[in-house]
Amino acid sequence: MFMGEYHHSIDDKKRLIIPAKFREQLGEEFVITRGIENCLFAYPTKNWEKITQKLEALPFTKRDAREFSRFFLSGATIAEFDKQGRIVINQPLIDYAKIVKDCVIIGTGDRLEIWSSEAWDEFFNSVKDNMSDIAENLFEGVSI
Repeated sequence: MFMGEYHHSIDDKKRLIIPAKFREQLGEEFVITRGIENCLFAYPTKNWEKITQKLEALPFTKRDAREFSRFFLSGATIAEFDKQGRIVINQPLIDYAKIVKDCVIIGTGDRLEIWSSEAWDEFFNSVKDNMSDIAENLFEGVSI
């Protein structure tokens, strides 16, 4: 399970160091793609295969299925680590996530999310005061 929050910077060669804690979980090769809310998602190959199977099961006759598949899969690329534990993020993904320099890498269970620091701060500040309501809505009637 991926969890935690780490702050790193992307360098001039579009390389981002991934925390050592996450590297083993991701494996030698993994998939990085456009996420939702202008961040990037990074999946271990086995998790990615589960997602693509679900996408393939969606009816291509549904516009939402086609649009989501196009959005999600067209941005996907295989990533691998260099000797320093860095990955190269391609320009279309950098542009999508509006990454300039500082990044936040967070674990969200089955994947990593890579955010520009500015976008993460904006997101976090917009939801932090509503966590009680969000939790109540999500877990209503569920014992945890």
